[in-house]
Amino acid sequence: MPSTLRAGLVGCGKIGRTHAAILHGLDGSSLVAVCHPRQERAAEFGAEYGARGYADLDKMLERERLDVLSVCTPHPAHVEAVVAAAEHGVNVLVEKPLAPDLAGCDAAIAACGAHRVKLAVVSQRRFYAPVVRMREAIQDGKIGTPVLADLVVLGWRDRAYYESDRWRGTWDGEGGGVLMNQCPHQLDLLQWLMGPIDELFGYWENLNHPYIEVEDTALAVIKFRSGALASVLLSNSQKPGLYGRLHLHGSNGASIGAQTESGSPFIAGVPSDVEPPINDLWTVPREESLLGAWQAEDRASAEQRDVTTYYHQLQIADFLEAIRSDRTPLVDGQEGRKVVEIITGIYRSQRDHCPITFPLQPEPERTDFDGRLGYTPLSRRRIES
Repeated sequence: MPSTLRAGLVGCGKIGRTHAAILHGLDGSSLVAVCHPRQERAAEFGAEYGARGYADLDKMLERERLDVLSVCTPHPAHVEAVVAAAEHGVNVLVEKPLAPDLAGCDAAIAACGAHRVKLAVVSQRRFYAPVVRMREAIQDGKIGTPVLADLVVLGWRDRAYYESDRWRGTWDGEGGGVLMNQCPHQLDLLQWLMGPIDELFGYWENLNHPYIEVEDTALAVIKFRSGALASVLLSNSQKPGLYGRLHLHGSNGASIGAQTESGSPFIAGVPSDVEPPINDLWTVPREESLLGAWQAEDRASAEQRDVTTYYHQLQIADFLEAIRSDRTPLVDGQEGRKVVEIITGIYRSQRDHCPITFPLQPEPERTDFDGRLGYTPLSRRRIES
């Protein structure tokens, strides 16, 4: 494997710009090509980074001899790009979620396995210092074993956000709402820290966005294989956005937590002032006094870096190093599938009016998209009545 990896990118939108800047600037990476359905857009975007622009992904993969491809397209187009890259022997990094459904996840994982290329899914919040502290506390037994968790994300998305791209807020273009777009990261942290899920019961709704098709709110109760329990509340319905918090409680009575969002989850690729993630709860015996020092440390660190791009850089660097050293990346395809499995479980639980037992498999005999199709938002039903 060469010391400098030849990188390409498909999807020249907001998050594509984040990936492009990182792949262009990282040591050991050279961004050589970008792809977008409109040739003029691809050429213009690529010129900013000294990369060639293509309108045809297969042609780019055939000509450029890439080592890695970043997939930054809308969610339903992820799998097609992953499979194409795998068939050309190219390692793939995919923006979250891996796919809008389990069949897509399985197709992407199978293609990369068959062609022996690496597959990773972006979940950069795993690299947040407060989350790393939580992970290490669990591994060191500081809270005993995790027995209870609560995940709450109370954010906001306005009409201008949904109108900023044609695919937003639609089942065909986005695959889902707050579950599929804003909160896969937080769901990933929950399953990463708590372990495999045994059963889930959930609901989802559109409470105050009648101009979109997808859900803006979801909640769930989860039982893990370990016997631990969790509650989940995710929403885009609190103006102007309150916070995102994950708290874990241990068998010895100690609690740890992180506020990953202050206000709404940031919009990737859109410059904004974002408060740093911090630990907001820590009752580990003899470590209670560390909380204030950690918060000060993380706020000071945030003054030296951009929260919206820095952790993407850490994960992309991890993926490139995984390719060079032939190891598994931190968030591989199977980890990405676990998040889509949780999302799918919530959709199916409301459809079937019952708890959903894990693991989940695709439903090739059904055409209702896990219960998403044929749904009329509550916000729209109130207007029509």
